[in-house]
Amino acid sequence: MRVLAWNCAMAKAPASVSPPLVTDAFLGGRLLLRQPAQGHRCGTDAVLLAAAAPADFSGLAIDAGAGVGAAGLALAIARPGLRIGLLENDSLLAGLARENLLQNRLTDRGYVAEADLLSPASRRAAGLIGESAGLVISNPPFLDPARARLSPDLRKRRAHVMPVAGPAALAAWIAAALALVAPGGLFILIHRPDALPVILETLAPRAGGITVLPVYSRPEQSAGRILVRGKKGSRAPLSIAPPLVLHDGNGFTPAAEAIHRGALPIDW
Repeated sequence: MRVLAWNCAMAKAPASVSPPLVTDAFLGGRLLLRQPAQGHRCGTDAVLLAAAAPADFSGLAIDAGAGVGAAGLALAIARPGLRIGLLENDSLLAGLARENLLQNRLTDRGYVAEADLLSPASRRAAGLIGESAGLVISNPPFLDPARARLSPDLRKRRAHVMPVAGPAALAAWIAAALALVAPGGLFILIHRPDALPVILETLAPRAGGITVLPVYSRPEQSAGRILVRGKKGSRAPLSIAPPLVLHDGNGFTPAAEAIHRGALPIDW
């Protein structure tokens, strides 16, 4: 099994580019993913996002910005009662997501919607119905192009960097993802801690019961990620969950190891 990296978000490289591919194992070998060998690679972010969903969730879940399907397919394997929609706008990655559905024998429980999350017309054309999902998960591009050091690798850059500068880009992403969530349904995303003000400002008018879970790579370091969950239409107050620490000494903590094997949902 390959070492996992942090981030797995939607990319927007041209469909004509056909990079070398590899097959990586996740969840202790229960999930096999074909993905590009170079540049951006799926990893721990996707595993954490899938593990953050309620253990007993059933119904339709949508992975908004699914890439090759890592988070959505991990979620489907760990939650056998759900159906998964993989929303991706890059043709190459959407094609790989379809292959990954097939090779993991999940075609009867999942589908790929090749569409632009930020375009209502594109979502409708792909058959995505507003307020239809009981759960939407998302791992948006983390970086602001006006503030980030951009990778020379086009596909990696477009996976990690929002298409436009400024906090409005993330706000638009969250609002578009929430448009797919049914009333009373859940929205969960993973991001960097410095995005929390924008996340809370965007979620607050639309969702309540917002819970923030800090994720630490090591206990002596600052949090590198946050998981944020909200219930659409709720008026419940904000809460902060106990932190999740991934590494202790030279390896994963017992909880992080179990999460990476798909054996333990995050209790928050």
